[in-house]
Amino acid sequence: MASIANLSTSEFGPRRWRDAELRLWHYYGLEPNERFLDLKAPAGRVRVLEVGSGEPILFVHGTAGPGSWPSLIAQLSGYRSIVLDRPGWGSSSPIDFGKHAYGPLVADVLQGVLDALELERTNAIGASIGDVWVLRLAEQHPSRVDRVVLLGGGPVVAEVGVPRFIRLLATPLGAVMVRLPDNPERARSILRRLGHGASLEAGRIPDEFVDWRVTVARETASIRHEREMIRAIVKGNSYRAGLTFDADGLAAIQPPTLHVFGTADPIGSADIWQRVANLIPRGALRLIGGAGHMPWFDDPAQVAGEVSRFLMGASADGGFVAATDTP
Repeated sequence: MASIANLSTSEFGPRRWRDAELRLWHYYGLEPNERFLDLKAPAGRVRVLEVGSGEPILFVHGTAGPGSWPSLIAQLSGYRSIVLDRPGWGSSSPIDFGKHAYGPLVADVLQGVLDALELERTNAIGASIGDVWVLRLAEQHPSRVDRVVLLGGGPVVAEVGVPRFIRLLATPLGAVMVRLPDNPERARSILRRLGHGASLEAGRIPDEFVDWRVTVARETASIRHEREMIRAIVKGNSYRAGLTFDADGLAAIQPPTLHVFGTADPIGSADIWQRVANLIPRGALRLIGGAGHMPWFDDPAQVAGEVSRFLMGASADGGFVAATDTP
């Protein structure tokens, strides 16, 4: 294990991407260590960044990428935060999602990560499609998971529907989109569409994140690999079988599960996520008023407080908690 500041960029990735990543973590006063893990089934190599010590938390990102996590992790003390680059992102090798059933595949990837880290159990936090990943781990390998946190809406149930941007990425036009040179204004425009306009204007989302997001798109194949995954799970206006959960699948989730959802998030609705929380035996929903798709972008302290209380043993028994105001 080594600090990301001390590794050769020629071996582990383009310098501009890694420099942007380092600046982002340093903005939040964090110095992560980097590890590469060899997975057996499916075979591949993935990267994780680790910060802190204590009870482990495995973080699984959405399409915003692993650089979305530092602002939340900076607010969480007393934990060993383990940030996964999903296969195909950053320095993690891609896998062919079209050759496997999605649910068992992603559960096996995360189980392989825990095996390589020699962790018997972990807490798991997902965001966006990362919600599906951590729920599939909890569903198929419940002995490996203590508690589950879902942040923001994601393709957990078919009722949510496929967002327009994701549908476009799955089309031939998407092949052109992912090759267009990214730029800061385009990145900020996407954040606004995801409900984070007020936080951008208030400076709660720093330039360091925008720079990292633009650089990872320009300097790595992450977004092209993400499109290939999307093509494997989206068909027209619907998700392919095996991605989302039905009622029986949600009822099989054993670990306590907390969902934190921002009321400005365009993915799903409070009503949908309340029904999902009610189907999970020990599920609960927490609404953050005015927050967008990544609710911790808008109020990292509030979201971290909810997460910490839950991980320390607060009950999650199908309860509803009303929305709170963000700054």
